[in-house]
Amino acid sequence: MKSSLLYIFLSLFTLTLFTSCDNDVVYEENAEIAGASWNQHDGKFFEFDIEDTLKLYDFYVNVRNSESYAYSNLYVFVEMEFPNGKKSIDTLECPLADAAGNWYGSGLGDIYDNRIKMYNAPRRFPLGGHYKVGIFQAMRTENLDGIYDVGFRLSNSK
Repeated sequence: MKSSLLYIFLSLFTLTLFTSCDNDVVYEENAEIAGASWNQHDGKFFEFDIEDTLKLYDFYVNVRNSESYAYSNLYVFVEMEFPNGKKSIDTLECPLADAAGNWYGSGLGDIYDNRIKMYNAPRRFPLGGHYKVGIFQAMRTENLDGIYDVGFRLSNSK
């Protein structure tokens, strides 16, 4: 019980920290992974609307992991559905620790928050309208332990 209260507090604190200081955020949402064990068929889905197709945007995947996570990286499939129903799928490597096993990201205790940029350059949306993003773990293991949350963030490019 005590650890779950600590987890809830840390989650709210981190979410507040990530969202309160950045006016460039267009959309950001994180989804909890039940039991911190991410099944390869359990996609996390996010929906948002885009009106301005001339602006440049930066795309990110948010990952919250614990020190019990067995790998130094995480591969995810990011599926984007456009307003016209067409889809694109990208594979993204999320580095979570260096070669010596030192965890990247910020955090308290044994939980780390990472924001991984999806593309090297900012991008425009080709169409205005409603977009859907699905994120799936792609680590070739059915259940991936040590991942607490995954999220999607969209920011105005600077």
